[in-house]
Amino acid sequence: MSDLFQETVFFQNLYATPADWQRDLFYSVVRAGHLRAGHEHRIQRETYPGHELILCLAGRGWAQVAGKRHEIGPDELLWVNCHHPHTYGAIAKEPWELYWIRVEGRPLDRVANLLEIRSQPVIKNFNTRAAVQEFERAFHHMSGTRPSDAALVNAAVTAIIALAFEARLSDADEIRPELPLPVQKSLEKMRLYFHTAIRVSDLAALSGMSESHFSRLFKSCIGTSPIDWLRRERINQAKHRLIESDDPIKEVARQVGYSDQFFFSKDFKKMTKLTPTQFRVQEKQP
Repeated sequence: MSDLFQETVFFQNLYATPADWQRDLFYSVVRAGHLRAGHEHRIQRETYPGHELILCLAGRGWAQVAGKRHEIGPDELLWVNCHHPHTYGAIAKEPWELYWIRVEGRPLDRVANLLEIRSQPVIKNFNTRAAVQEFERAFHHMSGTRPSDAALVNAAVTAIIALAFEARLSDADEIRPELPLPVQKSLEKMRLYFHTAIRVSDLAALSGMSESHFSRLFKSCIGTSPIDWLRRERINQAKHRLIESDDPIKEVARQVGYSDQFFFSKDFKKMTKLTPTQFRVQEKQP
């Protein structure tokens, strides 16, 4: 191997410290760069903040995640949830060249779960040409101090995530993200019978699980509790009824499963920032 390729060369090595408001509102990139790896390039961590998105431009790399080794080649994206133990590096005979960003801010765990990142961290058939533009947009704006810079970094990360969904879900050989059957059954019941009294114990019994086990499974897959999901579904249904009918608020509340108009109005305002009456007036304005 030529000495030219034995040492890691950083073409860009970028740092940023986003403000608290940026982390609250947006995806924030705190580390990023462009490197051509040496044959000994290797990163190993037990845990680290954020998620790393690594785009292989040329050469080959590898990653060890959840006890399994994966290889990465050109036009493939490695997604690493850094909160879990992970190791990755270059394949010595053909060290990779890559772009990378480390993303913090809005929770990414649920997105990673939907993409089956824990078991399949390498996303194949990635649109590298489109992704390169987004990585470079993140590089350009991540150290900026204007609110627009933070928004543009967020847009770049969101676009890269969209490309990940596009690549994974268009590949017939990849496993589609599927919800466990107990969660599917409970969602189906709540969608069909949102207007009735539904308890977590009912959903757990439907799935043949204990209430605590079912609740943990549901939240790990959906990102919220069953009751919170049901409340949101009821409020979404209420929005349609408020727009499409002139039924009194109390009647709309009853139709979507609330026996108490006060609690309905409280949940509605919590989720929409408007009272049911304000929402109806606003949406019916010409």
